[in-house]
Amino acid sequence: MVMLDVLSNALIMIKNAEARGGHKEVVIWPSSKLVGNVLRVMQRYGYVGEIEFIEDGRGGGKFKVQLLGKINDTSTIKPRYNVKASKLMEWEEKYLPARNVGLLILSTSRGGVLSHLEARQLNVGGALIAYVY
Repeated sequence: MVMLDVLSNALIMIKNAEARGGHKEVVIWPSSKLVGNVLRVMQRYGYVGEIEFIEDGRGGGKFKVQLLGKINDTSTIKPRYNVKASKLMEWEEKYLPARNVGLLILSTSRGGVLSHLEARQLNVGGALIAYVY
C-alpha cells in the first residue's frame, strides 16, 4: 500500500485517538520533517504535550505524541493555497470556527512552519497546510 500524504495520515491518527478518548498517547508512523514541525507548532500552542522521536534504524522513525484532550478537529488543507499575509484573516474565517479559536498552520520560506498568528506578526505569507482547533 502506498501512502500519499504523511501529514494527513498523522493528523487523522491524532484526531481519531482524541475522539476515542482514554488514549494518553499516539504513535505516528511514518514520520517526516514536515510532520515534526507541525507537531512542534501544535505543542507550542498547547494542543499536544511531549513529542518524542523514536529512531527505527532504517533511516526513518516514529513520533510518540502525548495527547492532552484539547483537539476538537484537525486536518490538512488541500489543495495547499498560497496566502499573502494581508489575506490571512479571510482564511481564518473560512477554516476556523470562531475568532481567536484554533490555528492555521503555514509553511513559509522565511520562518519555516508557523501558525497564522506568528506569520501575521512577522508579516509573511506562505502555503496553508493544516488547521487545528
